[in-house]
Amino acid sequence: MRITLIVAVLLMVTNFSFAQQDEECMLNLTLMNDYVKSKNYDEAYEPWMKVRNKCPKFNIAIYKYGEKILDHKIDNSTGAEKTAFISDYMALLDAAGENFASKYPKGEIEEEKALKKYENQKDLGLTDYQIFEAFDLEFKNYRSDFTSTKGLYVYFTKTVDLFKAGKFEIQKVFDKYDDVNDQLDDLNEKYAISLNKLIEKEAAGTALTRTEGKYKDFYQRKLEANGKISGSLDAYIGDLANCENLIPLYKKDFENYKNDAAWLKRAVSKMYNKDCTDDPLYIELVKAYDQVDPSAETKYFVSTVLRKQGKNSEADKYVRESYDLQDDPIKKARMAKKIANDFKKQGSYGSARTYYREALNLNPSDGTPHLYIASMYAKSANNCGSDSFNKRAVFWYAADEAERAGQVDPGLRSNAAQTATAYRANAPTKGEIFSDNMAGKTITIGCWIGGSVKVPNL
Repeated sequence: MRITLIVAVLLMVTNFSFAQQDEECMLNLTLMNDYVKSKNYDEAYEPWMKVRNKCPKFNIAIYKYGEKILDHKIDNSTGAEKTAFISDYMALLDAAGENFASKYPKGEIEEEKALKKYENQKDLGLTDYQIFEAFDLEFKNYRSDFTSTKGLYVYFTKTVDLFKAGKFEIQKVFDKYDDVNDQLDDLNEKYAISLNKLIEKEAAGTALTRTEGKYKDFYQRKLEANGKISGSLDAYIGDLANCENLIPLYKKDFENYKNDAAWLKRAVSKMYNKDCTDDPLYIELVKAYDQVDPSAETKYFVSTVLRKQGKNSEADKYVRESYDLQDDPIKKARMAKKIANDFKKQGSYGSARTYYREALNLNPSDGTPHLYIASMYAKSANNCGSDSFNKRAVFWYAADEAERAGQVDPGLRSNAAQTATAYRANAPTKGEIFSDNMAGKTITIGCWIGGSVKVPNL
């Protein structure tokens, strides 16, 4: 993440004495700074151009503020004038990379260029393939710098559009879907690790510094944005990634790739995620994957095959083995959620909750397990009480659990609040609390939930 520094601070830390500086450049830099701070970008343009042309290495603010000035010009121009400003924006980024390489890595420059081309595709007269190429260059050559949520989404959607236009084979769509999701997973892991350290510091009673607070907000925003885009990718690929397309494609390529761990991993994951596990090909793929590259992940997929065959006790053994083999906290948290989701689908709510809780311990910044646990409580309400009042009291318990999702994960705050409100609407009313004389009393919840909830006071 590049942090835009206040120009005043940049000027203060300059190591050259005033006598060594070019007075004209200093004057124009100061004028530019004053105009930009007041968002008077048109007035800032002239002094900015002067200092940019005469003293390109003078101060990084030339480029930081230059981006804002040119963005304003692009947004407020049309035709040839607009395309000229866009072209100059690209040139500015290249110059920034030459003069302040440590602050403008090549990969970040290429990412910004690709985004600018996409945002002005019509004005520049670029084709979908040219936009795809711009992001593809970034992904292939500077993947570690490809962090833009918007950029990753465009990269994938342009792939789908080009397939629909007859330019790409469907395999290209699936490959790019996996590439983008892998990148999102890698980025989210980094953000989550950094965020969890800050959360642990707060939990220990130590206040975050101002800078740490800004980083915390940044990590939370990126995780929220990446979470949203993951769902958008699935929506955009639509029915293309269905069993009718996947099975014949993987059957055709299986012989060529049956010893390729990366291909097998993607094939097995896609078949599993798209519920194509009833086909015999899924078993073949899992066996091959486990043989070529046995790991925590392959053991998990073996467990899904065993469960399909009704060998639940053996499947449970593989699940535990799979989980124990994973030592990366974030990856282990993902696996815990995956295992929990399977138990939830089977109706084994107690086992599901155990793994959801483990996921929360491993990755406390992810609040989704709280929502899943709350949904299981709500579904069990009718089975976990001695009478109608006690059964419906479970919805208070579910609401409390749902609210925790928003407390640990700001990106879920709205969803968590709405879910909690919906659950409370199913709980006993004020009239029922009064008539049953239950205000302020504690109700013990039975069955697998095994908790208690305090009835609200009137």
